[in-house]
Amino acid sequence: MSDNAAQSTVNRQQSTLNRQQSTLNRQHIFMKIVFFGTPEFAVPTLEKLLNHSNFEVVAVVTQPDKRRERGNQLIPSPVKALATSRNLPVWQPQRVKKDPETLTLLKESGAEVFVVVAYGQILSQEILDMPTLGCVNVHGSILPQYRGAAPIQWCIYNGEKETGITTMQMDAGMDTGDMLLKATTPINLLDNTLTLAQRLSDIGSDLLLETLLQMERNSVQPIKQDNSQATYAPLIKKEDYLLDWSKSAIQIHNQIRGFYPNCSVTFRNQPVKITATAPLGSAYWADLPPELQKLQHKLSDLSIKSANPGEIVSIAKGVGAVVQTGSGLLLIREVQLPGKRPQSGWDFVNGSRLTLGEIFENGK
Repeated sequence: MSDNAAQSTVNRQQSTLNRQQSTLNRQHIFMKIVFFGTPEFAVPTLEKLLNHSNFEVVAVVTQPDKRRERGNQLIPSPVKALATSRNLPVWQPQRVKKDPETLTLLKESGAEVFVVVAYGQILSQEILDMPTLGCVNVHGSILPQYRGAAPIQWCIYNGEKETGITTMQMDAGMDTGDMLLKATTPINLLDNTLTLAQRLSDIGSDLLLETLLQMERNSVQPIKQDNSQATYAPLIKKEDYLLDWSKSAIQIHNQIRGFYPNCSVTFRNQPVKITATAPLGSAYWADLPPELQKLQHKLSDLSIKSANPGEIVSIAKGVGAVVQTGSGLLLIREVQLPGKRPQSGWDFVNGSRLTLGEIFENGK
């Protein structure tokens, strides 16, 4: 046999092996997916789908690039950044339910399921009906509580002690579809929207995988939501960021961490964002870290009988200012001055040369 004939035989054998391996790989993949998502919250779920041998993400749908930060440059969403790094097709319609090209691509994708994680647009019934296994949403609350656009923020604002993730089969309503699986996590006193969202995104990624695996095994039992128990988490408005010192320390604390990092007050006639606080008092000491628990003894003799809401009544050395509220004391742990980076409460004390009796006024 000539060298050319021998090489031709080897090439044919390798080609056959490649086809066989491709067939085996496709047999191992039992679910094709189109992924809908936009912010960082959705990234862990997409990563785990891409790294799981049983799933094939055939395309990603995300919001159009937006102009962010200084320089006004177009910045891709975190989900797009991951998708492009993995050479996935990315579709970015302005309005997905009105975009003929995207609708055609979705119909022709061959996906058995659409996975939706914080996408940011409402899917039409036409889209919901496309995949054979339906559309599965990863929602950041324990449904039917906190349906809507901002479940993590409002859950913290309302002082909830626990939240979680619900996977659900999507319908045309706002987070009203049948529930599939749930997972819960406690909310710590110093958690804010960022830290809680990071934890929930990891929980959600694992729960989504388990949901899809159970769907394939036909072992998940959809449960209808009790609409009488439903609560709502609407979009946050500008006025929600304005602090009112007549409220209690815990109410202000929950507002600051729930709507992190945008809550503001007025100080020395300029707006100041307060980005981290801690309520002080017997109801909270046990839930604070040791470095803040030490303040219990230092503040035990503090007289606040004549203090007004918003008034600085003490300076905790190395930590920050202590402010009187409508009920209770609030420690200022971090602030952000206009045009500046966030700074610790203690740096703010020193840099601004705060004095007892000065007043933080309500946000405007």
